Formats: sequence, structure tokens, C-alpha cells
Amino acid sequence: MEKAISFELNDQQLLGIVHQPHECRSTGVLLVVGGPQYRVGSHRQFVQLSRALASQGIASLRFDYRGMGDSEGEKQSFEAICDDIKVAADAFCAQTGLTQLVIWGLCDAASAAMMYAHKDNRVKGLVLLNPWLRSEAAMGKTMVRHYYLQRLLSKDFWKKLLGGKVNLGGSIKDAKGFVQDSMATGDQQQGSYQQRMQAGIGKFDGPICLILSGVDLTAREFEQQAVGSKGWPAINGDKCQIHRLEQADHTFSASEFKREVEKLTYAFVCSLLNKK
Repeated sequence: MEKAISFELNDQQLLGIVHQPHECRSTGVLLVVGGPQYRVGSHRQFVQLSRALASQGIASLRFDYRGMGDSEGEKQSFEAICDDIKVAADAFCAQTGLTQLVIWGLCDAASAAMMYAHKDNRVKGLVLLNPWLRSEAAMGKTMVRHYYLQRLLSKDFWKKLLGGKVNLGGSIKDAKGFVQDSMATGDQQQGSYQQRMQAGIGKFDGPICLILSGVDLTAREFEQQAVGSKGWPAINGDKCQIHRLEQADHTFSASEFKREVEKLTYAFVCSLLNKK
């Protein structure tokens, strides 16, 4: 069953779609939308994911937070949607009777989930895809390592260069800027969203499924800063499983990558069910 529901936050109506199987398992999936997106998701990924989960007996809710899609209000930054996630979780549990949730988020929605999860005892697991963790230092290192070095090794680049089709002066200026950024310390400002993500995920004691695209600078930036870093024990501990889809782009636009994400999400939710 797919059912539209509405719920209220600060006198504003938010809209979502509940996917509820006839025989519903005890843990549901709350899909948080990254911006600027709405509940359908890029390439209809959220619709397809919800239907795939429902066919396996797992309920889900995909919703529009304030200012997006069909929900009322001013558009919110991902840094300010904790209240939206909470009222969506309340409505989802009220509709289905579920008491346990997995939050699923892509890009800055994954970042928002990392800030929110520890505040809600109903959240038992997180599926995080290409979390947004931007810093000038990480961006510089990522561009130098994964863009400029690859360009220098590309035959097409040298063909264009020798053919006079490359703005050499502009490219050198851009590369110099990224090299300078890469040498910065990467320290985060007190109270920044980066710090809130780090602190939030550090307080969350449930398992994490981290999915990283191989063809995505956002994933590279997150990996640059968090994976293997002592400052991110939750990401590098036993409770976090890391999956890399080497050929996938940021939004998993190809069908094969969306199917792989569905399988990983289903397996992760089942692993939580089996622990009960």
C-alpha cells in the first residue's frame, strides 16, 4: 500500500508517502531527501527503493521537508532539518505502529542524519550514501589527487593541450589554488556542521552502512577526511560497514547502481532484524 500522509511542524504542513506492506517487518526505513530534491529522488531512486523494500516486507516513508516539493514553508538548509526528521519519524511510526527505524540519506541528507540520529532512540541504524563534508583543505586535496593527476595521465588531455584547446593559464591558476587549499590544516570552526556531524555520529551507537561512489568528488572528500581518521571512530569501528561502488556516480543514476543500493539497504535492515 502506498499512502500519502501529511503532518505538521510549526503550523506548516509537510507531505510524505508511506509504503506499507501487508505483513510489515518490525523495522522501517525513513528516507531523508538531500537538497535540492523532493520525495521522488533523483532518477526516481527513492520511489524505486521504497517499492523494492516494500516487496520484501519493509515499510518506508519518503517525505518533503519544509520548503521542498509539496511541503509548506521556507526552504530549509540540511543543517536545520532535525525537527523535520523528527516529525516525519513520529508520523511514520504513528501510521505503521513501528518503533524501530533506519534512516537512509544521500549527500547532505546523510550529513543531516549523522547530526540527528543520536537524539532519537527509535533510530537503530543508518544508511549513508556519499555524505557531504566539504572543507577547503579536503576539496584541494581531492582535486589535486583525483582530478588534476588523472588529467595529466590522460591522453585526451595532452591531445587537447597540443591542439591548443586548453586554457593553460586558467588551468594553472585553478590548480595552484587547489594546491594551496590542500596544504591548509582542515581544522573546523566551532559549531560548524562538520563538527556537528562528527560529534553526532560519535554519539550514535547503532550500526552504519556507508556507501561510497567511485566517480564522485563528494565521496572522495568524505573519505579523505573521515575514513581512516582517528577523529571519526564511529566510521572506522566494527559497527560501520563500508561499500564502494567503483563505477557509480554521485546519485547512482544507472539502474545497476540503484539495484545494488537496494540490495545493500535490504541486507543492512535484515541484519538488524536478525539481531533481535
